[in-house]
Amino acid sequence: MDKKQIAIFEGKKIRRHWDEKSEQWFFSVVDIIAVLIDQMDFQLARKYWNKLAERLRKEGSQSVTNCHRLKLQASDRKFYQTDVASTETIFRIIQSVPSKKAEPIKLWLARVGNERIEEIQNPEKALDRSREYWQRMGRSQKWIQRRMMGQEVRNKLTDYWADHEVKKQDEYAILTNIIHAEWTDLLVKQHKELKNLKAENLRDYMTMQS
Repeated sequence: MDKKQIAIFEGKKIRRHWDEKSEQWFFSVVDIIAVLIDQMDFQLARKYWNKLAERLRKEGSQSVTNCHRLKLQASDRKFYQTDVASTETIFRIIQSVPSKKAEPIKLWLARVGNERIEEIQNPEKALDRSREYWQRMGRSQKWIQRRMMGQEVRNKLTDYWADHEVKKQDEYAILTNIIHAEWTDLLVKQHKELKNLKAENLRDYMTMQS
């Protein structure tokens, strides 16, 4: 899962999506609900949200109406239609859930909801947050450094290819395969099969030996 599409609250993952048009984050409602009711079972949290949504509709609340549905990646790495809402709407939903974590998560939402805007204005913040995220995931400093250097090299190559009119997706794929094979003696597809991956980002599964 793309690290930019999740945020961490007290060790729990909150899925989110950045909407370029409105320039704001949309958060997974059921993930927020799971935190509020301290429920690790996703299905139970989903049932809680379904019942709450039904009650809010009967009360004439606009909170449910303001929710959208987007395909977000689940724990099984597949994508499913999921209720998402802006920070403002999430605040209103939180008010309907009796929870001791209501205020802490409001403060957290206010902070992470502004992260993307800060990163646009200051790209270095994005790099710092990437490093912090990988540290929380238990990655070693050596792994983090290698990953960040690899991304920098990839960005430079992408810029070089674009400057030299390498525009087609299949041409990018061919060049990426050549570079990958030089490093691992395997094509990207072969390396994914070795790692038993499907649509995931291969770089997130790299070790110092692979």
